[in-house]
Amino acid sequence: MNIKVCDSEYNLEDIELKVDNLLTVLTKIKSNINQSLAFRSGCRSGVCGSCAVTVNGVEKLACKTTIKDNDSIAPLKNSKIIKDLVVDISNQDRFLYESKAFLNTKSDEIITKDDEKKIDIESNCILCSSCFSSCPVYEVNPDFLGPFALTRAYRYVSDKKESNTKNKIDSIQNNGVWSCTLCGNCNMVCPQNIDIKNDIMQLRNKSAQFGYTDPNMADFGNMDFGFNPNGF
Repeated sequence: MNIKVCDSEYNLEDIELKVDNLLTVLTKIKSNINQSLAFRSGCRSGVCGSCAVTVNGVEKLACKTTIKDNDSIAPLKNSKIIKDLVVDISNQDRFLYESKAFLNTKSDEIITKDDEKKIDIESNCILCSSCFSSCPVYEVNPDFLGPFALTRAYRYVSDKKESNTKNKIDSIQNNGVWSCTLCGNCNMVCPQNIDIKNDIMQLRNKSAQFGYTDPNMADFGNMDFGFNPNGF
């Protein structure tokens, strides 16, 4: 088997591989061929999200991905490359802070099992940054809060333990919910199968309830299409 990792091609015929799991392959390459190869890994079971890379241009978790002959492995897109498959993910903290994606003001509400289920899926986000890598908006706007920050914001907006949901809605208006194109790329690459697109749509509905409107529609209303309804 041959694979390409970043700019290097590796022939794996001489490496004894019991499985063709990508993380196992990367580990074998580092141990037997190129000790300088840099990549991240943690739990090795698809929970920590640290081993996210792109395989033939598509975001994948290395520990959950089976590779084929001539596959091309590269780092996540839209992030500064530190070395090989390791990218800078320091923006995660900034985006989560700016979107207020955490419990801010605890309420005295009694939480039921049904309440927990409402936020269960969003709570499964592992911050792997695959959604940021696939996002066309983040590609051109590095200040866009981005998919996982918005889905985490929705998780806390929907959490009955949070009493100050307006604070979170206020924080996601600029470079946030209205900047998303709803392309659905994030949904396709999310290893936890979170419907991020729907979460953002729900945040738009919540925003409207607090009096916010889509600023893009305001610009649309001011456009001159050259049509005069009076016929002049």
